[in-house]
Amino acid sequence: MSPPPCTIRRVHTNDLDPVIRREAWREIAHWQCDFQPSPDVPLDADMHILHGEAAIFGSTRSSAYEMRTGVLPPDQREDLVVISLIQAGRVDINAAPGDSQHLERGSIGLFMLESTGHFRWSHNACQAFVDLPRSQAVAALGRDPGKLFVTLERCVLMPALSSQLELLAQLVRLPSRLDAVEFAGMLDTTRALALLALHNLGRQVENDGLPDEGEGLHAGRRAAALRFMAQHGHRHDLDIAAIAHGIGCSRTRLCEAFTEQAQTVMGALREVRLSRAKAMIEANPRQHLGALSWRCGFADQANFTRVFKARFGFAPSATPPGNQVN
Repeated sequence: MSPPPCTIRRVHTNDLDPVIRREAWREIAHWQCDFQPSPDVPLDADMHILHGEAAIFGSTRSSAYEMRTGVLPPDQREDLVVISLIQAGRVDINAAPGDSQHLERGSIGLFMLESTGHFRWSHNACQAFVDLPRSQAVAALGRDPGKLFVTLERCVLMPALSSQLELLAQLVRLPSRLDAVEFAGMLDTTRALALLALHNLGRQVENDGLPDEGEGLHAGRRAAALRFMAQHGHRHDLDIAAIAHGIGCSRTRLCEAFTEQAQTVMGALREVRLSRAKAMIEANPRQHLGALSWRCGFADQANFTRVFKARFGFAPSATPPGNQVN
């Protein structure tokens, strides 16, 4: 049975009377928060919303702003949590001078709107999010998160949920592609996948407890960096600066994220490249090594052969273990 059709709403700040634009936008997009647009740039934002019976999905873009959560009395709050994917820009959490808690593109996590928090969004930051009833989120997770922000990076379903949020964000901006019933089905699927991800995360951390905010932010940067490496590892110019730029963070923050796990950025990139080379060799052992090493990001074939053998215990020119014919 198809879920009930959902309503679709699209709003842009240009549609609002300039005299009341700030307050009107706060009521539309940030009614549970103290909303302060940046005084340095005009308020310029848009929002696409799917509103269903069991969940709300949104895709937003905005000029720079700050917001504070936990400002409403309990009897005036809507009992929701937000699972948000940062699609562009950056968000500083509890953004005091010198604070190192940042979210960049590719980060995904659960935000507790009832918790007291301070968020600073960069200019033209974008997010795709799903609002869930707090009771459902807590039941899926198996505990009360009790934190302002909880990362989902340790959840094995995170890539699927990220892709779903990205896809739905594209579709709501191309509304002719789906009708209301189809949008409702997509929203229901997104809600179900979000709850499954929370359930999986709850099992992952059953013995260790939920990760703290700092750990979550480092995990988000690592995950975003590894995805970027997987997509661009063939580039011979790929270095720490290029990776940091690609995921929207500084070199220092990127290195911190890998140092926390006793890794280096370039060591992780080498592992991504070697794993790709090994998979290609296993699929076709007769490949030309010079061409293969080049496609995997190694400019020097001799160096590729040396590090490949050191990593896997056999030369790339040899038949991979398990591929031998008896």
